[in-house]
Amino acid sequence: MKEIKTNHHSQRLGQDPVFPLLVRLAIPGIVAMSVQSLYEIVDSIFVGRLGSDALSALTLTIPVNIFLLSIAIGTGIGTSSLISRLLGRGDRESAVRVAEHVIVISLVYGLIMALVGIFATPYILRFFTSDYELIELGSQYIRIILIGSVAIFLPMIGNNVLRGQGNTVFPMVTTLAGCILNILFDPLFIFGLGFFPRLEVAGAAVATVLARFCSGLVILWFLFSKKNEIRPSFKDFRIDFTILRELYRVGLPAIVMQSLFSVMMGGLNLILGTFSNAAIAVGGIFFRLQSFVVFPIIGLNHGFMPIVGYNYGNKTPERVKRTLKIAFSLSFIYCTLGMLVFLFFPAQLILLFNDDPKLLDIGITALRNVSLAFPIIGPAIIAESTFQALGYGLPSLILSMLRQCVILVPLFFILGHFLGLDILWFAWPISEVVNIILAFIWLRAILRRVFARMEQEGG
Repeated sequence: MKEIKTNHHSQRLGQDPVFPLLVRLAIPGIVAMSVQSLYEIVDSIFVGRLGSDALSALTLTIPVNIFLLSIAIGTGIGTSSLISRLLGRGDRESAVRVAEHVIVISLVYGLIMALVGIFATPYILRFFTSDYELIELGSQYIRIILIGSVAIFLPMIGNNVLRGQGNTVFPMVTTLAGCILNILFDPLFIFGLGFFPRLEVAGAAVATVLARFCSGLVILWFLFSKKNEIRPSFKDFRIDFTILRELYRVGLPAIVMQSLFSVMMGGLNLILGTFSNAAIAVGGIFFRLQSFVVFPIIGLNHGFMPIVGYNYGNKTPERVKRTLKIAFSLSFIYCTLGMLVFLFFPAQLILLFNDDPKLLDIGITALRNVSLAFPIIGPAIIAESTFQALGYGLPSLILSMLRQCVILVPLFFILGHFLGLDILWFAWPISEVVNIILAFIWLRAILRRVFARMEQEGG
């Protein structure tokens, strides 16, 4: 094994006490992802002031937004997992090459999605509705998001280069700055304040792209600065398919897994559309609000995955076990608190977006029923991330496919068709119960093999 110089960021993953290390690494990730959830909710709050149809149109764009995020998140997960494992084995040179590859990949994805935005936007939304006004409003938003999608890929994937080496503070700062800019830009471009043009729904997209673009420029600067442990140089750069294969061995299942949520939201929008446009809007409101529960757990993963990946590569099983126990406990506690908020304050949450009586009537029941799934969702996310941190991407993919496509959407349709709109929301907690049982059985079997191998090899 090569002997290399590493800085404190990667060394501490294998040396510092686990609980304070996880808290220290996770808090910036939790803050960053909580801020990321504001990206999802701020646009909707401002657009909701334009009327319920505008809010419904924005909801129809959620599957497209999720698809873009799935590419960024999946590639980022593959990046963080691979870099942390390479540093755990002492191979800094390969980690640098990974960083170079994902910067190029971000630019390629941005170009492809820009072409889709220019030529195919209206056709995409026709999959979800035949309402001309909703298609027109939604197209105004999603066309700009697609054309500017490099501003999504570059900062999200670039931040995971830093997280893979244990640096979670800088990603938090850049994400927070981008969200603050988004909040400032939204009213300017949506309502046309001052000398800014009134763009309404399109203005929300302009604000998001500009804010993310500013964040991306700062991240690029840091990646190429001397402060970055694995600074890319692109000297003699050429595509290495071995790196791509290793990157997407974890990343591709994560992309597909996240994309399944896009398929799920598309299917749910179609089902909700059979009831009313207000039901579609409520689905969008729930999706935005639940991000405040789910995204912080993803932020916890930003601290969790590098520790597990590094110590797996470094063959120290006790540190892996300790990290797992802490992460499962924290995720359960936080998500249970989230459930209590949804149960006791549903009306106040709905009123953040719009005071339409139809939205309140549908939304109060929806938030209370769906929130019963939250205590299960947290540990399920940690379980799926454990597969990814150990380099097992396939189990996460299969479990997500079962939960979101095989169980949730059909159950959503059946409950809605036979028992009505109020009952169909129970499809979420039912599908999560099935998922967590399967996930824990599968994870336990893999961990037994992993720990046995680590101990045999001298962990």
